[in-house]
Order: sequence, then C-alpha cells, then structure tokens
Amino acid sequence: MSSIVADPPEVASGYRAGRTLPLRVELVRQLKRRRTLVMGAIMFALPFVLLIAFQIGGDPGQDNGRVNLMDSATASGANFAAVNLFASAGFLLVIPVALFFGDTVAAEAGWSSLRYLLAAPVPRARLLWSKLVVAFGLSLAALVLLPVVALAVGTTAYGWGPLQLPTGGTLSAGTAAQRLVIIVAYVLVSQLVTAGLAFWLSTRTDAPLGAVGGAVFLTIIGSVLDEVTALGDWRDFLPAHWQYAWLDAVQPQLQWTDMIQGTALSVTYALVLFALAFRGFARKDVVS
Repeated sequence: MSSIVADPPEVASGYRAGRTLPLRVELVRQLKRRRTLVMGAIMFALPFVLLIAFQIGGDPGQDNGRVNLMDSATASGANFAAVNLFASAGFLLVIPVALFFGDTVAAEAGWSSLRYLLAAPVPRARLLWSKLVVAFGLSLAALVLLPVVALAVGTTAYGWGPLQLPTGGTLSAGTAAQRLVIIVAYVLVSQLVTAGLAFWLSTRTDAPLGAVGGAVFLTIIGSVLDEVTALGDWRDFLPAHWQYAWLDAVQPQLQWTDMIQGTALSVTYALVLFALAFRGFARKDVVS
C-alpha cells in the first residue's frame, strides 16, 4: 500500500520569515503616529510646568514642617530631576507605557490592517515580537526623556550641584547621576506589569482605548488596594506596593532589598502576561 505524502507548502523565492516586518520599519511607523509625538511633547513639557509652579509658589518646603524629597526640589538640578520622577511615577509614567503597549496591536485591528499584515505573510510571533520590542523602546525613551530634560532644566535654573537628601546629607554630582540611572531603570522595570497588561489586552480586543484604558484602570486598582492596610502581607504581592522602592536610592547608603523584591515581582507578572499574549494571539481568529 503506497503512502500519500503531502507536498510542502509553496514558499515564494527569497521569503524569510525572520525578515518580515523589520524593527526599523515598525519603529518608523510608530514614530510617525500622532500619539507618539503628543506623548513625547508631554514628557518634554512636564519639567517646565513644575519649574513654573516652583517659580510661582516659591520654596516648596517653606510652608510646612515636614522634610521630604519635594522640599529639596530647588536645591540642585539633580534634586529637580528626582522630584520630577517622584511626581510622575505614580500615575503619569503609567500612561505612555500603557499607550505604547496597549495601542500597538489593537490599533492595527481597529484599522482593519492586521489581517493584511498576517497575509503578507508576517508570522504571528514575529509580528508580536516586533511590536513588543518597539513598544519597549518607545516606553524607555519616554521614561528617559523626562529626567534628562528635568536635569537640564533644573541645572539651568538651580545650578549643577550635589543631590540634597531628604534625610540629611548630600551625594556628589557624579554619584547622584548614577543614582538617577538606577532610579530610571527601576521605574521602567516597575512598569512592566502595566506593559504586560496592556499588551495582553491589545491582543484580545480591536479597541485600542479598551486595551490602554483597561491597563491603566487595573494599575490604579492595584494602587488603591495597596492602601488597604487590612490586607496585611497580601499587599506584598501587589506590584504597586513596590513602585516607590526606588526611594532607597536617594539615601546615604544605597539599599537594594526592596528594589530586588519589586523587580522580581514585576518581571514575573510581566513574563506571564506576555506569554498569555503570544499564546492567545497564536490561536486567535483574526478577521480585522
């Protein structure tokens, strides 16, 4: 009895799955979008907004008896950059991450161009990987742009000097720059859960607003739950519980314990969510 062997699928000459949707092409596409330009403008403008607020309001610490990071905002450019991160880490920095990760796949579905990309043919895993890498790069750029502009604006307004610590003492300008790099890196890692949520939702819906809004909403819910002290040690499993662990980097002695715990939790949640996105999208019936 002869066996029937199916012919291998025909592949166009020169076709290489790994060369479809190059990162450069996807990056250029995303950079040209209005939401990218608007978000970049917001990150660029925020330090100027805070500078104007301090110029109008005077010394931020002169009307209260507490000593915190905000009180030292006008001490130096390094302090001003740290305060910008402190003021925006809780909510504002969530938005660009949710936007870049949540809008990327859902927008293609909303434009009815997703099915044409897959018919190009771009392998599904390749499409998600390209969009994931570009979204990560844009999020990193947004998070780096804010402190860099804040450092330049603060140095121009208040001078280049040591970082005044809220607990007393100072850090030299060189050490302060290193600590700012650590802070930015940790803030980015702490936002990976929001990124994972947004990316997973982006593969589940054709509505970009639903993916972005859903990720922001769930992030806010996590922050609210972290304020419920009755949860006790259960709060340790909330990513929001560790979002300000980077404040240990503005201490005389750098403390890593909380940042390591926060990093481990964020990376674990993010890997699970990214895996769910790839797994679900591989089986999804794409009609948009």
